[in-house]
Amino acid sequence: MEIEFKFHIPAERLKAVEAAMRRGTVARTRLQARYFDTADQALAAQGIVLRLRKEGRRWVQTVKATGDNALHRLEHNVDLGAAAGGASPTIDPQRHQGTPVGERLAKVLAESDAALVERQSTDIVRLTRDVRTTGANAAVVELALDVGKVVAHAGTPEQRESPVCELELELKRGDVQGLVALARRWSQQHGLWFSTLSKAERGARLLAKLELVPAVKAETPRFADEKNSKLDGRTIQQAVVASCLAQMLPNASEIAAGSTDEEQIHQLRIGIRRLRTALRELAGLDASAGLLDAAAWEPPLVEAFHALGALRDRQQVVKLAQPQLRSAGAPEFDPLTGDQAAARVQSAGDIVRTHAFQSVLVSLIGFTATTTHAEAAKAGEAAQQEQPAPLDAGDARGFLRKRLQRLHKQVVRDGQRFESLPTEDQHRTRKRLKRLRYLAEFVAPLFADAGDGKSSAAERYLKRLRPAQDALGEFNDEAVAMALYREAAAHDARAWFAVGWFSARHAAGAKACRKALGKIEKARSFWAKK
Repeated sequence: MEIEFKFHIPAERLKAVEAAMRRGTVARTRLQARYFDTADQALAAQGIVLRLRKEGRRWVQTVKATGDNALHRLEHNVDLGAAAGGASPTIDPQRHQGTPVGERLAKVLAESDAALVERQSTDIVRLTRDVRTTGANAAVVELALDVGKVVAHAGTPEQRESPVCELELELKRGDVQGLVALARRWSQQHGLWFSTLSKAERGARLLAKLELVPAVKAETPRFADEKNSKLDGRTIQQAVVASCLAQMLPNASEIAAGSTDEEQIHQLRIGIRRLRTALRELAGLDASAGLLDAAAWEPPLVEAFHALGALRDRQQVVKLAQPQLRSAGAPEFDPLTGDQAAARVQSAGDIVRTHAFQSVLVSLIGFTATTTHAEAAKAGEAAQQEQPAPLDAGDARGFLRKRLQRLHKQVVRDGQRFESLPTEDQHRTRKRLKRLRYLAEFVAPLFADAGDGKSSAAERYLKRLRPAQDALGEFNDEAVAMALYREAAAHDARAWFAVGWFSARHAAGAKACRKALGKIEKARSFWAKK
């Protein structure tokens, strides 16, 4: 199984990265690859890449597939040697038979029942160098600097190309944390950002003429033990963090590369909020020092969350508010005209590319892989014995029941007196409700024992939360809008109409929130013991 980081290199940083690579012994190889898939892209849909690559004079056939988390990839290589007469060998999926990734490949091809065709090609010059890290997290890491291009429709009038300029760091042996430390150092020194865009996906986008890809939304965590009987606190933490990263990383990668898509920004913020919930609510599952380091990771996450919110919320709130104000007879007025606060806001790309944010992403990815890589686990065995053990499956469920019940009671209590709460406490109630929802979504599979119907019980519980989420979301949007228009009134009196209109709606909005929150009290706890 391959464990690696991949970073995009800004064009202006390439010379410095190459110079840093050449401070050690490097090998230069030209890599010319051909990528295969079915006409309907059955392999790509399942996260599988199948290629033939000429490495110098030798040909290698490779299949890759997504693994358990952002660091892991299943991979199998077959060295085909030098082709006779310089001809390219033919692709043959049977070469991977008997391997985990080969079985996945065979299954997808059997279900598709379609022939393989060449989809795109790459021409890359690669510089490689091995780096050894020392100390408690000793590791051997291969650095690979790839510069070249991906080509689609080669040799036709429709030929399109995409440049490649990236640095990969792959763990050859040793501790994952050694890889993580090295990745953080190179990222900081050279202004690199973590990229989820593979060469195969670059080619697929060229073929489809895609300039913008859909935002990635949250999915339920995948727990390795289907019956959940062997899960402990640490594996639960890792699965949940991996789920958060699966939403965050692709959106952050697109934004760092220059996308300004509102939905990608929105989904990244949701992912950050989900991750912060996990760091806060799940820390007690494993008290091992430094493994779930919320104290170090929280500040950059908070800063990015608020910075992205400042970028998006002002525009989004105005977009929602103006049609209502227009219907109410408000004078035509754009509160963002001459918006000095907006002028001071960083771009989304600048926010995501900051070293602090990238460092947290790298550390979190490393956390999800720390105890799942056999060599890293063995290397850290002695140190782990000195630390508190994570909660076992039964105690972990008990801990989660208490966290869910505590949040549930707090939200119900706040709902009963919502109208009389100070503004700050009303906002805290909204955040608690979000934490309750995210925590319930995270752990619902852990309480879905086969045949007892609790999976649908979790869905019913979450459904009970939605009216309150909607009511508090609208209430918060109007509060943000009122503050924005009040700020604009300092330089344009037309904004006072909106301030008055939102002020008049405030009491009714608070009452609607109280009623919606009241319905949660009757929601049946899916986590309760029978």
